[in-house]
Amino acid sequence: MNRHPRQLECLSVTVPEEALEAYEAALGCACDTVGFFRDHATGTWRIEGVRAVGAKDDELTGALALAATVTGVTVAATRTPTHADGWLERTRAAFPEQRIGRRFAIRGTHLIDAEPSGRTTLILDAGVAFGSGEHNSTRGCLLALERLLPRSRRGPCRILDMGTGSGILAMAAAKTLRRPVLATDIEPWAIRVSGQNARLNGVRNLVRPMLADGWRAAVVRKSGPYDLVFGNILARPLRLMARDLARGLAAGGTAILAGLLRVQARDVLAAHRRNGLVLERMIHLEPWTTLVLRKPA
Repeated sequence: MNRHPRQLECLSVTVPEEALEAYEAALGCACDTVGFFRDHATGTWRIEGVRAVGAKDDELTGALALAATVTGVTVAATRTPTHADGWLERTRAAFPEQRIGRRFAIRGTHLIDAEPSGRTTLILDAGVAFGSGEHNSTRGCLLALERLLPRSRRGPCRILDMGTGSGILAMAAAKTLRRPVLATDIEPWAIRVSGQNARLNGVRNLVRPMLADGWRAAVVRKSGPYDLVFGNILARPLRLMARDLARGLAAGGTAILAGLLRVQARDVLAAHRRNGLVLERMIHLEPWTTLVLRKPA
């Protein structure tokens, strides 16, 4: 019996968003675990993978060369010795359990103890930082959904999560309402990850990830009108899509919009009011604001 743990190393690259998917796949061919983390100040992504020292070096070299050719972005992987225990502790420290409102708990896959009772638990791969629930725009959406639940249980609900990212809002709606959710995004890696998370959370039959460019996508238009729409995106695209949202929302339906700084919320609200929607509430979690809008019945 080998009592000596294998030696591990961490490989890392920092790339722009357009190169994220290719380089994640490149590291994935040689690493047992791959995670990616966004630097919100620069917009770049840091991709990290852990493997046994020197494992699959030839495959890695070829995969990195292919990623560079496909994306036009050439970066060298940094190698740092690490330990299995140290990697696990780092992951635990970076993604502790998060309890949001009275209803939701978000947990990384590394947390194996009993789930919190009385809460809807959302399980995410701890290596995926975007859409993990740490951001106050995501928290605001979950708090808005919590307030909406008693009313939403009364009837059928057609749900759209536009800009789904990790799929966290789609999964929260699917788990609590037990209804299908169309989860769309313009990024292929988001569709892949949201699908993986839906399977992990036992809602793959309810959450349908689709690559789609906003309201212009035929699948989005044909699946409406919607009783509930999440739009955790950014202020400018939300303003530009205000008319489409108003048309795609069913009478009496609700839209939960986020990704807005507090100073941007009034402009986004004004755009939607011009198209007939009314404000139900604002949720402020500094510096972000979540808008809850309703289409009159």
